[in-house]
Amino acid sequence: MTEMHARRRARLRSEMAGHQVDALIVTDPLDVRYLTGFTGSNAALALPAGDGPAAEEAAVLATDGRYTAQVAAQAPDLRALIERASAAAALGALPERARVGFDAESWTVAAHTRLAAKAGERTLVPLTAPVADLRAVKDDTEVDLIARACAIADQALAELLEAGGLRPGRTEREVARDLEWRMLGAGADAVGFETIVAAGAHSAIPHHRPTDAVLEAGDLVKIDFGARLAGYHSDMTRTLVLGEPADWQRELYDLVAAAQQAGVDAVRAGADASAVDAAARAVIDRAGAGELFTHAVGHGIGLAVHEAPAVSGRATGTLPSGAAITVEPGVYHPGRGGVRIEDTVIVRADGAQILTGTRKDLVIV
Repeated sequence: MTEMHARRRARLRSEMAGHQVDALIVTDPLDVRYLTGFTGSNAALALPAGDGPAAEEAAVLATDGRYTAQVAAQAPDLRALIERASAAAALGALPERARVGFDAESWTVAAHTRLAAKAGERTLVPLTAPVADLRAVKDDTEVDLIARACAIADQALAELLEAGGLRPGRTEREVARDLEWRMLGAGADAVGFETIVAAGAHSAIPHHRPTDAVLEAGDLVKIDFGARLAGYHSDMTRTLVLGEPADWQRELYDLVAAAQQAGVDAVRAGADASAVDAAARAVIDRAGAGELFTHAVGHGIGLAVHEAPAVSGRATGTLPSGAAITVEPGVYHPGRGGVRIEDTVIVRADGAQILTGTRKDLVIV
């Protein structure tokens, strides 16, 4: 694993010339984990620019005394500094007069003020998410972990349905907790995020939080959930119906299913990031329901549930090969019900590699 993290740091160092900086201070915990393997809650990586062993040997990973043994075990190839003020310690390890880049999107004003006071003759240079583009392209190890997290979620939902766990009389909260325990039982380290179980009229609320509302016959039930494995997330939404669906429910489901398929079909390396959103939204717009699709069609996913690349109508740039994204259009009729269908996919040259395996036809429970 240390070789994998060293390769990632080398890729990042090669991009520093374009930012005109001599070094980079990385403090976001997920960025530190991506570049070093270290999972402690307090860490800062000082990464000098340049090629070859000398630049790598000059890198420093600072953390505090709680993690002395952990940093030695997880990042044995890096020189560790044990200081509570990890960012200041990492900054101090860099040469005087260096131009030091930092992620302006993750630093607070207070953090910048503190470090600027300790910078001496070093110049702090704000950069926009300098690690995000690297994290957006998943290597084989990352794809495998995301795929395994997706398989855990698939298994948990299948077990829930087989056990009769989705039925009238249970509450949204009961179903959510049941599904979460099943993910843990199937091998998840944790749930990826708070599970959404939204029944009846609540299914029209895109990010409804489960309540003690009781599921009833005839309800649409929207379930948005994911597992976390070794830090990597899955994300899937399926909408089911309790009992024979009404005509309007079938029509709504068929519309969202067609939009979701159009979005998946638009995924390929080199495509405009906004094209996935446009393809799904066009199907819904043609049906006259555009105002009921109220969110972006998807997002990047990996060490964070939401990360680069953006997948929305406002997204810029193109989708890189190897990116992990979601495709999740939805149509929501306030006070009545809604449908969302979501897959986690990997962007490939020939299209989308779908990692979520649960069936996408309308399941009648």
